[in-house]
Amino acid sequence: MIIGTAGHIDHGKTTLVKALTGVDADRLPEEKARGITLDLGYAYAPLGGDPNAGSVLGFIDVPGHEKLIHNMLAGATGIDFVLLVIAADDGPMPQTREHLELVQLLGLDHGAVALTKCDAVDPQRVIEAHSEIEALLAGTSLASSPVFALSATTGEGVAALRAHLDAVAAAHQARRADGRFRLAIDRCFTLSGIGTVVTGTAFSGKVGAGDTVIIAPAGSTGLKARVKSLHVQDRPAPSGQAGDRCALALTGDFEKADIERGMWVVDPLAARPLTRFQAELQVPATQAALKHWAPVHLHLGAADITGRVALLDCAEVGAGGTALAEILLDREILAVRGDRFVLRDASAQRTIAGGRVLDCFPPSRHKRSPARLDLLAALRDDDPATSLRLMAEQATSGIDLVRFAANWNLADEAAAALWPAAGLRVIHAGEEQIGFSAAGWQTLGEKLLAALATEHQHAPDMVGVERERLRRLTLPTLARAAFDALVAELLAAGRLAASRAWLHLPEHQASLAAGDRDLFAVLKPLLEIQVFGPPRVRDVARDSGTAEDVVRQLFRRVARAGELYPVAHDHYFTADAVAQLAALVAELNAAKGAARAADLRDRIGGGRKVAIHILEFFDRIGYTRRVRDEHILRGTGSTHAWLNQ
Repeated sequence: MIIGTAGHIDHGKTTLVKALTGVDADRLPEEKARGITLDLGYAYAPLGGDPNAGSVLGFIDVPGHEKLIHNMLAGATGIDFVLLVIAADDGPMPQTREHLELVQLLGLDHGAVALTKCDAVDPQRVIEAHSEIEALLAGTSLASSPVFALSATTGEGVAALRAHLDAVAAAHQARRADGRFRLAIDRCFTLSGIGTVVTGTAFSGKVGAGDTVIIAPAGSTGLKARVKSLHVQDRPAPSGQAGDRCALALTGDFEKADIERGMWVVDPLAARPLTRFQAELQVPATQAALKHWAPVHLHLGAADITGRVALLDCAEVGAGGTALAEILLDREILAVRGDRFVLRDASAQRTIAGGRVLDCFPPSRHKRSPARLDLLAALRDDDPATSLRLMAEQATSGIDLVRFAANWNLADEAAAALWPAAGLRVIHAGEEQIGFSAAGWQTLGEKLLAALATEHQHAPDMVGVERERLRRLTLPTLARAAFDALVAELLAAGRLAASRAWLHLPEHQASLAAGDRDLFAVLKPLLEIQVFGPPRVRDVARDSGTAEDVVRQLFRRVARAGELYPVAHDHYFTADAVAQLAALVAELNAAKGAARAADLRDRIGGGRKVAIHILEFFDRIGYTRRVRDEHILRGTGSTHAWLNQ
């Protein structure tokens, strides 16, 4: 269990930690010289005082000076139990109240009060201080916390407090080690023979010696590192997990100077830096109203970053009020849904709000729409299935499930169990996963068929619609992988048919008029003299003695019927030729990973320009996709089924 101190300067926090553990948490020479705590201090003690005990109490001692709140917050975000320290002679003071307010904003509700310096006052003053403490805690998250009157210098009452801490720790439920590993760095230093060491509290997941991790945010990809060894609660250990104070010895291509407080050590898949997120906010009852676009200091994990607050559901938040907001930051940070944070004003002198992260991947538009606000309200629920179901209802083009899992910091197993539990139809496309509600998936199928029916009505002489055009007619934002899965499902059910590159309703048939059929029978042999280099419209007209406009209009009608393809302007290839070319492109992809113009030219003869037109045609109809000068097949299976029609 990790215990964090809180309280006003000079109320004896560090002295009390030393009395409880025997460790002086003031580690800096300046702290010892001045007699005040300037930065975070750490101390550990075996549970029950038994050095052979398996469990350890960890203490984070925070500075109490008003100008050092940023250091206090860097240590407070990872604790399990608050030890609020109040001197009997002074009673509650300004930083006592401010620290208590911060504790509440961070969602910490387990703690005890140490009434220190009782040896310096008479018994009546101790009674009065008790009353002041009760009044201070009334209505707060620590209202029911026990108060221990003691003297850290004489030792009176310290044993009772220590016994209480041991009892609480013995009953403490360790945090679940769910999710990917995340540790907020609060210290970085070097040790001779070991190298770079970072310390912090693990927020989630597990880590062990030999694991590969990322230090982020740092550059575009973060700093890749390997965990050489680690200490957990100041003891050597093979692994650490959520809730542990960890010291990780790291090795990699970086220097100590590259790492600073506020960075994270995370599982590589959790390294997703962001500069904005949406959250729920609470303004303390003691503070002034928070206005839209207010400049702030954000404290999350061990980081302190400037930014602004954009209110989403109101123009300002009054004292004691709550709101939904987007936090826009001046530099990158790591966060996941549920992370607690504190906002201080632009001068970092006053706490103005606190909150909880809801969505790390907010949309760039329609942020204040009723549907978006409903979703943010659903994200307040700690069960991810609640927001997932609503998101599936709202997202007609599907949910990016990889991003959803990242927002909730779900490991692969937990995510895989959640999708069917939420009733999702999941489409896999490489590393992507797209989720649809059952009703939404069915609606997409009906939209696709309705779009086809409309096209058949408008162009009854066309054999059907090309895949890519039909995808746009169905839903332009629908991912290609999802569209292919939808088409495959409808084909298997017999509700859809395919003729080469065209999709159509099973009952639809395109036919040429008798006169068109007779004229095409005369002209087609001209196109087959050079299968992969047929003449253009003007050349067919010249060689056949037919008017150019007549040939052009005929070829357009024949193309509608599916027997020709307009590969380029006024340049038509027969369906058989295109099928052979598609097979060649597939062979080049299998042999070389992609088709290139030069390779296709070598296989079919002719000029490079014709090969480029052919490949661009395949890109246009959705058979391939262009990546620089390469043309790569889109998917497998149903995408290529038209070759065999």
